[in-house]
Amino acid sequence: MSHWPLTKSDITRPAYRSLAQGVAAAIDAGSLRPGDRLPPHRELAWQLDLSVQTVSRAYEELIRADLISGEVGRGSFVKSGPRETVEVPWFRAPAERPPIDLSMMTPVDLPQIAEAWRSSMLRLAENLPDPAMYSFRPRQTMALYGGMAANWLARCGLVVPAQRILITNGTTPAMFVALMCVAKPGDIIATESSTCHTLRPAAASLQLRLRGIACDERGMLPDALTAAARASAGRMKSVFLLPSGAGPMARIVDRARREELARAAVEAGLIILEDDALGPVALRRPPPIASFAPDHSFYFTGLSKSLSPGLRMGFLAMPESLAERALNRHLAMSWMATPMIAEIARDWIESGVADELLAAQRSQLVQRNRMAQKILGGRSLGFPQGLHRWLPLPDDCDERAVLSAALAQDVAVAPGSGFAITDSTPALRLSLGAPRMPELEQALLILASLLPD
Repeated sequence: MSHWPLTKSDITRPAYRSLAQGVAAAIDAGSLRPGDRLPPHRELAWQLDLSVQTVSRAYEELIRADLISGEVGRGSFVKSGPRETVEVPWFRAPAERPPIDLSMMTPVDLPQIAEAWRSSMLRLAENLPDPAMYSFRPRQTMALYGGMAANWLARCGLVVPAQRILITNGTTPAMFVALMCVAKPGDIIATESSTCHTLRPAAASLQLRLRGIACDERGMLPDALTAAARASAGRMKSVFLLPSGAGPMARIVDRARREELARAAVEAGLIILEDDALGPVALRRPPPIASFAPDHSFYFTGLSKSLSPGLRMGFLAMPESLAERALNRHLAMSWMATPMIAEIARDWIESGVADELLAAQRSQLVQRNRMAQKILGGRSLGFPQGLHRWLPLPDDCDERAVLSAALAQDVAVAPGSGFAITDSTPALRLSLGAPRMPELEQALLILASLLPD
């Protein structure tokens, strides 16, 4: 629905969301251009057989998304220039009365994490390598910690030589480096219909366009990816995938679909960007998609979701042909990863502390996912060691109304619309790691009471 003007047949329920998405798609496709004036509320309502209130609500959604501006006495206009306002999907709680926060995806706050930090600090204080304090040489940092990075990637199912791993300050810098390597302003990145919330602002800042690809319960459809790449006339350069539980729908893509997606991407000439933010948290998962197309893939993971939020360390596995380009992009953006954090990461991984923390996380997350399934029934989606669950709402359910009702009872969750590219289904993302178990149970019971039967 990227044409303009829209017709009655383009509108589905809920109508305000369908109208807002239709306008957004027309802006993205260039059918509506910066500065274009949108029809007045009453005129558009008459054209599409909608109420004026429905059109007003759709325009409010577009203003909130920073796509249009409303000027009193003049009308509504498509905004010009890059959009800088990003609606983050998590809730910022007021300091005086923090709610039970299920909006931020973090690992469980285990007592072992604090002990691991204290022990590492004491050990490093006695024997801190000079490069951790004095090094300004990125290649020296990579040489020191490349083995540690390769060790961790092997736990994730990806065997790659250390010289093809770039160490970054988390997965987001790794994602930026990969995006800058594969596309230039105006190019298209394919992604799932709902995806990582940081991809949208990253693409906007690099002036890249995102194209949502149809999915089924097993993940992105390879045939749909092939068709979209063909229809892009060469403008689609890459496909961004979250196959291992970190995506909003907490889906772990099976091996056969991973192989099909790798083959479809290679045949279409696309570079695969595989975001594995959870790393080896999920047990018995298939190998990364990058392992099926190593010469056509960037794969990145980190430690903050699997071990500790403060351990901001990312690892980017690069195709050999693009390794030098990736290094140059990283030098321009970040220069080098922080050696002190890398020292702590190496201490945990080489001493076995990382594996102990990982096992403790899995155990806690299994308990929390069982609790969520018991309280929410079969409505929520996820996997046993997942950090969050995805809760689809009925099509006619007002997502914001449910969020507001939950917040009124001190429960904060993330709206599904914060992750949507083309998926218009209302939903909630429920992060399970942050609260203590009694608070989590209380929050889930409150949410269950708010959901329609």
